[in-house]
Parts: sequence; C-alpha cells; structure tokens
Amino acid sequence: MSNFRQVDRQTGFLLPPSVDEWLPQRHLARFAVEVIDGLDLRELIGSYRGSGSASYHPAMLLGLLVYGYATGVFSSRKLERATYDSVAFRFIAANDHPDHDTIATFRRRFLPEIEGLFVKVLLLAREMGVLNLGTVALDGTKIHANARACREAGGAAEGRGGSAACQGRGGGQGGCS
Repeated sequence: MSNFRQVDRQTGFLLPPSVDEWLPQRHLARFAVEVIDGLDLRELIGSYRGSGSASYHPAMLLGLLVYGYATGVFSSRKLERATYDSVAFRFIAANDHPDHDTIATFRRRFLPEIEGLFVKVLLLAREMGVLNLGTVALDGTKIHANARACREAGGAAEGRGGSAACQGRGGGQGGCS
C-alpha cells in the first residue's frame, strides 16, 4: 500500500498569498527591485500624461527589463510569459502581467534613459560585490546568418556533403560557416 501526499488543486488559500513570501530574501529579483526603487526615475515618471487608463509604473517595467537582461530573457513576449510562469518575474511585477506590447513600447520609448539606469544598476551591483564584470562588447555588428539554406538542401546539416549554397561557405562538411 502506497503512502502518497494528497493532490488537491481545487482548495483555495485561507488567506491571500503575499508575493513577498515567494522568494528567498537574498534572491536576485529582490536585489533588482530594491536597487531600482533607489534610482531617480522622475524623468520617466514625468513623461506620462496621467490621462486615459492607468499605466504600469516605470519602476516595475524597468525591473522586468533589468532582471530579464540579468537572466538572459530579452524578448518582450518572453518577459510577458515569464510574469505568468516565473515566481521571480511575478514578484517583480507584483503579480501583474503587462502585455508584451507594453513592455516593448516602454523599452523603445525610454531606451536612452534605460541604458543609463542599467549602467547605474551594474555599477551598484559591482560595488556591493554582487556582480563580477568581465568584458562585454556591444558594437552593433550585425552578422547575416543563412543556416536555412543548408537545412532545406538536406546537405551539411545532415552530413550528406552539403548543397551548393553551403559549399561556397565551407559547408561541405560540418554545416555552413
């Protein structure tokens, strides 16, 4: 006879859960929220008109971006999805779920300000010993990738000698390069 814990997905909470209790005290998401709360965001906040429906607070949207960048989540669609799936992103968003278009618009609208604030977050993290900076190069180089030609021809990607599209790029053995 097996002794399993009961699985009951229908029982609600006796009291509403607090997102503050969901993360350990020394979690990176908490650090991001605390640092951003200490930044001067008057320039971002002042640019909102205050008319229409209520906007998401810039500190929350900036927190999503900073934590997303720190954990390798860059896409606004993936950030939106993370506010549903990830406890850390739920904590930052205060259990709210901004749309991917809202996140993308915020990033596009305030990109110069976000860049400056992100540098401040990194410098503060380094001062506190939370971050070890290596070499990061963002030079804007765009590299055209055309791996699809190899796959469509069924050549190098499958080890059959490659196609003419791949042969010219050294793709005869081992794929396009």
